[in-house]
Amino acid sequence: MKIHYAIILLLISSVMFSQEDAWVYFNSKPNSQTYLNSPLLILSQRAIDRRTNQNIALNFTDAPLEITYVNQIKASTGITVMAKSKWLNALHIRGTQANISALTALAFVNKVVFANKSLNLTGKTVSQNKVSETKNKLEAAVNYNYGTSANQIQMLNGHVLHQQNYTGSGKIIAVMDTGFPGVNTAQPFQKLRDNNQILGGYDYVSRNANFYAGGSHGTSVLSTMGGYKENALVGTAPDASYYLFRTEIDANENPVEESLWVEAAEKADSLGVDIINTSLGYFGQRDNSNYNYTYSDMNGSTTFISRGAEIAFSKGIIVVASAGNEGDATEKHIGAPADAVSVIAVGAVTASKVRSSFSSIGPSYDGRIKPDVMAQGSAAVISDVSGNIVTSNGTSFSGPIMAGMIACLWQAYPEKTNQQIRNMVIQSADKYLTPDNNYGYGIPNFGTALAVDSFVNHDFVVYPNPAQTNITFSFSNEINNASVIIYSILGQKVLDKKITGQNPNLSVESLKSGTYFYTLKGDGLHKTGKIIKQ
Repeated sequence: MKIHYAIILLLISSVMFSQEDAWVYFNSKPNSQTYLNSPLLILSQRAIDRRTNQNIALNFTDAPLEITYVNQIKASTGITVMAKSKWLNALHIRGTQANISALTALAFVNKVVFANKSLNLTGKTVSQNKVSETKNKLEAAVNYNYGTSANQIQMLNGHVLHQQNYTGSGKIIAVMDTGFPGVNTAQPFQKLRDNNQILGGYDYVSRNANFYAGGSHGTSVLSTMGGYKENALVGTAPDASYYLFRTEIDANENPVEESLWVEAAEKADSLGVDIINTSLGYFGQRDNSNYNYTYSDMNGSTTFISRGAEIAFSKGIIVVASAGNEGDATEKHIGAPADAVSVIAVGAVTASKVRSSFSSIGPSYDGRIKPDVMAQGSAAVISDVSGNIVTSNGTSFSGPIMAGMIACLWQAYPEKTNQQIRNMVIQSADKYLTPDNNYGYGIPNFGTALAVDSFVNHDFVVYPNPAQTNITFSFSNEINNASVIIYSILGQKVLDKKITGQNPNLSVESLKSGTYFYTLKGDGLHKTGKIIKQ
């Protein structure tokens, strides 16, 4: 009998004194108006300009946490503060269940939510809007001369943007990942270093400024956007600027990583970042299985990270997230924050545009189309930490490949809002009218997106290219008529058609698959180029 009592006592002790992760939410920000009246106290001028350009007003979420509340939580018995969020007016804390539950007695505490959802059923804890978290790190195997990286750009017709000098200049991308070793030394990142395109960053895991530490995953991710090695690798946004934030703990899987991500996103917002790329996903496989999510949590509003990502979008930022690499697993659905309504979730395809088997599928639990779009994620061309150009698999790479192209498109349309740019990307995709749970809206065509509203700066665009049925020649409305002649690769004339500004389309259905050349003449306009018939 004594042995039985000892075992029971041990079990009780284990429950009472084990460390738990939780969020404590505050019910107010007493000094919020002071900051809203003086926005430069909390935001950079660039961040304010981004808001102004998109008619986004500052609100309660922009004000910092009440410092007296934070200090009182820090001073509470057995409580360690792991991360903070002004957007969600919350702290991520760690302590015993008893010590955490005791915080509900504080007048300024709105609620406490445990990462272990089963603990939220206890009377001490308010559990509506549950926020338990779990994370699935998206690990991956190991007139530019694009080299071997050509396909991942040309698949999206991204070279159309690059040829018109839309290469991401003037846009800022924040990369949230495991770390960035080698970015400060490897050759493919030399152009970024020489041109001061690495604007800074922070290691939220170790709480220091050395963001070049940590895992190598972030290095490879960055290379698909900002890498440059002639005839080998050209990123999709080689002239964009970057902030690098380490939010992922490489050694283990814990809910705090989501809170670190949100904290970094808030910093990115304050710095005036335009786009956040995250090749991280949270679903299962936490070290403590009690912290794992289920498919029902993938509704865009349950997980801490997805709620943070949605707030980031409300601030005028575009958030691009990898869909996940669980397509071959029993649970195949996308993770968080890819499930968020406004996040552009990117799945993976092969070089021949077939969905990669590992690419996570949709829909979101509440039935929305996910992933949103697709890009190359099988045999994607990347740089490793030593500067070697290699290939690797994962939506970890289809996501940033897409994010870089979005930066280029936004450079072309700087007056557009983040919602308008998001719409342009999705509406240009090849399955826009017939989306499904495997491909979402399909593979975007940035050549088409460039000409969605009007011809940019009255320039000249040919899209889609490659084409299957029709090609559109987009040119100035001042040109009424033009003549298009198509030649075979041997110089033989195979088509000779008239087009107009009102009907600039040319059918190429009669052509065999292959490479052709065109000449367009009309009203002082003379253009030549290459088209590919698929």
